[in-house]
Amino acid sequence: MKQIKSTKTFIYGVLIGVLAVTMFSSKAVMVKLAYQYEVDAISVLLLRMLFSFPFYVFIAFLYRNKGNDNAVQRKDFVWLVFFGFVGYYLASYFDFVGLTYIKASLERIILFIYPTIVLVFNKWFLSKPITKIQVGAIILTYIGVVIAFWDEVAISGDATFLGGIFIFLSAVTYASYLVGSGWLIPKFGVVKFTSYAMLVSCVCVFVHYGIINKISLLSFPWQVYGYGFLIAIFATVIPSFLVSASIKMISSSNFAIVAGVGPISTIVLAAIFLNEKLTLLQCLGAAIVIIGILFVSLKKETKN
Repeated sequence: MKQIKSTKTFIYGVLIGVLAVTMFSSKAVMVKLAYQYEVDAISVLLLRMLFSFPFYVFIAFLYRNKGNDNAVQRKDFVWLVFFGFVGYYLASYFDFVGLTYIKASLERIILFIYPTIVLVFNKWFLSKPITKIQVGAIILTYIGVVIAFWDEVAISGDATFLGGIFIFLSAVTYASYLVGSGWLIPKFGVVKFTSYAMLVSCVCVFVHYGIINKISLLSFPWQVYGYGFLIAIFATVIPSFLVSASIKMISSSNFAIVAGVGPISTIVLAAIFLNEKLTLLQCLGAAIVIIGILFVSLKKETKN
């Protein structure tokens, strides 16, 4: 009976994980839909953060007494602000800018390489070894990215390079957040840390918009506000909690494998809502990337 219950829990955890990854993947598609109304990246990002802000304030308030407060020092809050700036503000901004130049499906393929960057950062800064299998997986992953990316350059031109650079920077900054914030999360707690980091990101976006943007916040077409709301709720707030629930039910290693659904779901959603089409060569590149990341994830699982 206990085994049946644990099996059901695992199945539910996988389903919740797939739903969370699919919802996260829809972000790129909705951003591209918003761009059809001639709105810039920082404006769409601002709307995402404005609609998300009240939820994270409420969550931060609810979890204010959670975590190991005795272990939290003043410098930990400084690092939290830094990682909120890097991991959620810079990574999101680079991602949204990159999407002005490249397909949503290609964005997800490039962004999906962040686990390989985590491995490299762990090696450089934390002296954690990289196995031969992981080295092979990293090489395989980047071969896939080059195949998909180079074929798109041949089709869409040099602007793809710029978009690819921004998306790669997004992957790098997000990976640095994952590596650097790992020691802070046990002190604050996952939900509390995430909420605080998101609030830091929101403030950064608000300041950024206030400094560089001269467009009135009330001047956008109603569709842009609609997409901003959908991105905030269905591609940010809800999936962030679904991910936590899934990881709790099936473990982070298994969730990393489930995350392989991400590029596939983005490709499907982009085909349906944006009429984006990947060439056979790009599909091959995407498949190679997914296989490479799965090798990294499977190796992690065997070590856990």
